Order: sequence, then structure tokens, then C-alpha cells
Amino acid sequence: MLAAAAVVLVSLLFGAWGLWAGLRGGGAVGVDSEQVARLEQEVTTLARSDQISREANLKLQGTLAERDEEIAALRADVAFYERFVGATAQRRGLTVHELRLAPGTGSVWHYTATLTQNLNRDASSEGELRLTVEGTRDGRLQQLDWDDLRQGEDAPPLPYSFRFFQQVQGDIVLPPGFTPTRVTVRLQPRGGRVVEQSFPWTEATARSAPDA
Repeated sequence: MLAAAAVVLVSLLFGAWGLWAGLRGGGAVGVDSEQVARLEQEVTTLARSDQISREANLKLQGTLAERDEEIAALRADVAFYERFVGATAQRRGLTVHELRLAPGTGSVWHYTATLTQNLNRDASSEGELRLTVEGTRDGRLQQLDWDDLRQGEDAPPLPYSFRFFQQVQGDIVLPPGFTPTRVTVRLQPRGGRVVEQSFPWTEATARSAPDA
């Protein structure tokens, strides 16, 4: 469609140029000013139609790219669910499937911990979550406990309760001059053993990057 429109457009342009050259040279041309104006209008209309077609194609390509991203995300979600509720899913107890850290305002960091378990599918996993962060400050090793990260004594932990998986979110604050290197998620189930999993700070923050 675009190629045909381009051919017609070029033909009309050459025709209009020939008319203009003939009129300027004083030759006899069997057209009047109305015909010239009509040809110019047709050229303008075809040019506009070509522009609209190009814009529509670009918009369609953008829409298709968005749909591809949505389909890829849905497939990833399905694969994630099948790992825990599918017939062939491997049975695992309480664990931290993933930890993401994203920078907030100032020294605030937002965390998202994905907790999973499918060992006991008929019961809920309930308990409390706390974080600790290891790093350096003024050239010395330092560990920030939950109270330090929450900037308060006896800061309440975050509760969790789920059957297969749950995302627990919140904010922590790092003191000025502190360089974090590792973050540990500590889960205290009701009536069970404590579960601790550590993640390099660079790994947890990289997962929150736009292209991660």
C-alpha cells in the first residue's frame, strides 16, 4: 500500500512540475489553473495519507511489542506457580525465594521478600520477618539489626501468613556513611525453627533494576 502510494505521489509530482515548467516557458498546455490546484490538492492528500499509514504502522509495532512483553510476563508467572502448586512441583519447606531492594528517598530502601513453601499444602505458614544488614562504616565492619533499620527500639516485626507464597514489603533506613554488603532475612515461624537466608546487597538491588 505504501509503495503504490509513493509511486502515485511521485507521478503526480512530476506531472505538476511539467505543468509548471510548461506554463513558465510559455508553451501551450491544455490545463487551466483549477486543474493545477486540483493536482496539488491530490498530492497533499496522498502525502498526508502516507504519513498516517506510517504513523499507524509505528503504533501497531509498539502495541505488538507491549503484547509480547505481557505474554512473557504471564508465562513467567505460570512457571512460578507451577513450581509450587503443580503436580510435579518439588516439595520444599519455608524459604525466601527472592529478595528485592529498591532505593527510596534519602537513605530509605524499599524491600520485597517473596516467601514460599509447599511442603504442607493443607496448612498455612505463619510467623514474623526481620532483616539485618552487614556492611562497613568509617572503615569498620558493622551489623545493623532490625531495630537499627527501623529506627526504633523494640520495632515490631512484619507478620506473614500464606499457604504457598507471599510477598512481604516494607522500608528500612541506613545510617549516613554506611556501605551495605549483605542483607539477611530472618523468618520466625510459629512453633518452628528459625529460617535465615542471606543475599549479597548488589544481587538484591540488581533485581530491582528496570531491566532485571
